[in-house]
Amino acid sequence: MTWLIDFFGTAAHWSGPDGIPARLLEHLQFSALALAVAMVIAVPLGLLIGHTGRGGLGVVVTANLARALPTLGLLVLFVLLLGTASILPVIIPLVLLAVPPILVNTFEGIRGVDPELRDAAYGMGLTGGQVLGRVLVPVALPLILLGLRLSAIQVVATTTVAAYTGLGGLGRYVIDGFATKDYASVVGGSVLIVLFALVVQIVFTLVQRVTISPGVSRRVKVR
Repeated sequence: MTWLIDFFGTAAHWSGPDGIPARLLEHLQFSALALAVAMVIAVPLGLLIGHTGRGGLGVVVTANLARALPTLGLLVLFVLLLGTASILPVIIPLVLLAVPPILVNTFEGIRGVDPELRDAAYGMGLTGGQVLGRVLVPVALPLILLGLRLSAIQVVATTTVAAYTGLGGLGRYVIDGFATKDYASVVGGSVLIVLFALVVQIVFTLVQRVTISPGVSRRVKVR
């Protein structure tokens, strides 16, 4: 508790390029960029594979293999390959971390829609694209948002590794604190990262309540 008071009670931690607001903004930028790129890759791919039914086994196998990749090891590899002149060595491992949960949940969400509902939509004369957009996606939205939430929390927690390459973010407090034996910064930075992850959890919970229709929500709860 004393370390927390020392960290959050120090005026220098609330202003300047090394202050909490600046580091928090950097952390948010890295996380948001990685999650956005992962969404652009994984959501359309998951929708396509889930709708057509082709390549489903490959998705599951590839996603499981990707989850086994060590993020820190990838970070070091890309730093060696690309240098530290840009944020790419950090963003690429974070994207690889974020894609599997989004891809698998999107695929499973679409494939898990009741076949009778799908057949009824086709029976009404809807095209394949209309069935996907008007029927399958709304029903699968809870699982799709779950994948996004899991990825977002993992990315926020793992963005800490950006500090290893000399970039900013809340991880700077942890890395620099260990290097200088400033354990107040280590504890304070860790608390900030945990709080950030909790905020992300809350935001996605609110988004789910707003975007998912009551009928779909009741159906998901029954399951």
